[in-house]
Amino acid sequence: MNTYIDVGEFGERRPVDGGVSSRSRRGAAFARTWWGRSFLQAIEDVADPGRLTRGRSYARTGQVISYHLEPGAVAAEVQGSQPRPFISVLTLRQLRDERLRELVDLVRATPGMLGEIASGSLPKSLGPLLLPNTAPELDFSCTCPDVGWPCKHVAAICYVIAERLDETPRDLLTLRGVELDELIGSVQQDGNPADAADLYGEDIRLPALPTPEFHPAPADLDAVLLRRALRMTAEDERSAEIGYRHLRTLYSLLEP
Repeated sequence: MNTYIDVGEFGERRPVDGGVSSRSRRGAAFARTWWGRSFLQAIEDVADPGRLTRGRSYARTGQVISYHLEPGAVAAEVQGSQPRPFISVLTLRQLRDERLRELVDLVRATPGMLGEIASGSLPKSLGPLLLPNTAPELDFSCTCPDVGWPCKHVAAICYVIAERLDETPRDLLTLRGVELDELIGSVQQDGNPADAADLYGEDIRLPALPTPEFHPAPADLDAVLLRRALRMTAEDERSAEIGYRHLRTLYSLLEP
């Protein structure tokens, strides 16, 4: 049985100058793309909700000083309440044996998929194989005294990585211990020569491009900083407030 620890006794987190910047500023929503959101959902399905909430706040305030992504893990320095940052690690079970063969077989059997992956995309059909769907596929560790699973420091890493997957979803392969060159070699080995000749799928009819999600600019900006900028050009507070409302109205009219 784990001994109860009141994490509130450790004090307030120390501010960080130059930490990893988060695009998300408020609310429960964090990642924007299917891969980022699905990764977070997999974490939230098995992790402690309260500590995830605090971790989300840590990510937004830049408490993650730096991190390093490597096959099967992400290690980071996260500033908490102590003078020195904590070393926090998110670990994902690497794909091996039957699971890895299943991945290779799916890529080999799907025309053009290897080309998509090589170009930086990650087809959603790989989700069931790459996303962690059980607690044993994940592990969290930290040098802080909180025994939570995960603690808020590792939870902050999860949200930072989710935003990274928004931009480079193929990094999920690395998190699962799958190197691109090895995947290409495995797919081409004993595969269809025609598939190997058309590695980048130049002869494949690609699906239609997805419809981009629309986000009004004011919704993506820090409201405090936006109002501060408006005050610098306005005659008084009332003029700044009117300008802010007009700006929101203008962008709402641009919504498709």
